[in-house]
Amino acid sequence: MPAPNSQPKEKVSWASELRGLALMLLAVLAFHSLVAKPFYIPSISMMPNLLVGDRLVVSKFPYGWNWSSLSFHLLPRGTWRLFGANPEYGDIVIVVPRNRREDLIKRVVALPGDRIAVVNGQIVLNGKPVPQEVEPTLELAVDPNQPCEDYTFPRLRRRTPVGTEACELPVLRETLPNGASYLVIDHMNQELDNMAEIEVPEGHVFLMGDNRDHSADSREPLDLNGLGGPVPLSDIGGRAEFVTFSLDGTQSWNPLSWWPALRDGRSWTTLRPAIASDGE
Repeated sequence: MPAPNSQPKEKVSWASELRGLALMLLAVLAFHSLVAKPFYIPSISMMPNLLVGDRLVVSKFPYGWNWSSLSFHLLPRGTWRLFGANPEYGDIVIVVPRNRREDLIKRVVALPGDRIAVVNGQIVLNGKPVPQEVEPTLELAVDPNQPCEDYTFPRLRRRTPVGTEACELPVLRETLPNGASYLVIDHMNQELDNMAEIEVPEGHVFLMGDNRDHSADSREPLDLNGLGGPVPLSDIGGRAEFVTFSLDGTQSWNPLSWWPALRDGRSWTTLRPAIASDGE
């Protein structure tokens, strides 16, 4: 017999538990799709401003929403946009190439209606060369996520006076017509340094990586893993806002190894371009 004061145990309502879990997952998916999502940098195409191992926050609403806004790209590709707006010169955006469903990250260098060409590595926008000024050599620490291999950056790896290894990168400061200013790397002559003038159609933008010699972008055909020219705004899923933290590649699965792998000075770095005082 049960004890006189014992209370019967309440049965667990698995239906309620599953419903709560489903609602929580839907809330996370909605935030991830409509407000902001994390993003990881896997390649060198946006150096020196983004490094392999950077973790970012990408906002989903600055240009409205489209098929690529939904997390994991669960919607079919389409040309519709809800509350659509144009990016600005210099914005760093995520884009889904027309021939695959992986997110790439590039910079907006030409807007709808612009005429753009590339001559000896310099953008010519609406008939005017985009200013590029030589900046002091940028020294980046060599680490597993930035090994500075000779086939990528020939003869640019150096030993510093304190005995560490660094990649000494020649950089230029590029300034777009609105004054958006940022660093680019252009250290070698290659095929993508020259492109005949084209006009960016309405509803499209032209995107390039900041590491101009190692970026498959709007200059590169689709079959070479590029973007195949101007990209539709309906394929742009958000704007990069800031770096949350950056790991140098020495970490393992163990979270205790992440702290010593943090790169100094990169956490909470804004990704909005500086605006030059003489911008138009």
